[in-house]
Amino acid sequence: MFRTRPPAYALACVALWLIQLAVNVLLVYTDQLAHASAHWWLLLNLVTTVVLGVLILLQVPRALQWRPRRSTRPSYELKLERQRIARDLHDQVGSQLVHAMALVDQHNPAMQPLTKALGHCLLDLRLLVDSMDGDDDALTDRLARLRHRIQPSLDQRGIALEWDVMLADDAPMPVGAPARELTVIVQEAMSNVLQHSGATAVAIRLQHVPGDDGGAWRLQIVDNGKGLPATTAPTGHAAGHGVAGMRVRAAKAGGQLELLPGVGQGLCVQVTVPVRS
Repeated sequence: MFRTRPPAYALACVALWLIQLAVNVLLVYTDQLAHASAHWWLLLNLVTTVVLGVLILLQVPRALQWRPRRSTRPSYELKLERQRIARDLHDQVGSQLVHAMALVDQHNPAMQPLTKALGHCLLDLRLLVDSMDGDDDALTDRLARLRHRIQPSLDQRGIALEWDVMLADDAPMPVGAPARELTVIVQEAMSNVLQHSGATAVAIRLQHVPGDDGGAWRLQIVDNGKGLPATTAPTGHAAGHGVAGMRVRAAKAGGQLELLPGVGQGLCVQVTVPVRS
């Protein structure tokens, strides 16, 4: 029982130690006590010492097996809670958004912006639900789920998608937290393409670039839209919170984000992540 309840275990050890301390203090004055009383105090001291030793010995195997945690993998309970929240979001909020879209008059031109906004909210919700699962999934698996979610929106807006995601047998694919951060970068870039770029084509590319120490993975989202505003620096420092957030996520994944010219006047969002064994 104590091994699975650290607070109770610690309190029991402290209580036994205090009893031992009190008994030892009393034993100092055994000369002033009767011989029989001293015998019982010695016996109590022996019992508390044995019990305290047993409790400490129970912890020795666990102490010897302890190692620093090398990953931030969530616990089983946390995974269950994430799955519950994801189900609630999908079943409740998602169904409400679908119901709201059904109430909008699709043939009324004045309602078209509202329909697009609701559709984008529904897409973001589904992507958020997807990101809450699969903590150990590889980047290719996450990108495949993202493609499945955004393809209907691209088709609805007449945007052609070029998919060029390669695998490299000799280079480990980003997994876990780095894969999640890179997928969110792609999601943010695709959101900008759908809402602001006016593009008719977009490409998602993932390639392994050979080099020293295993090379690097290069992730690109390239569109043929209107690109960044003229007042925006090529480095993207004035591009707003979206680009700033993508830079932070790229750094968390161990990589670097660049904004490069795309097709025509378009934009290329490029993230380079060194291969880590």
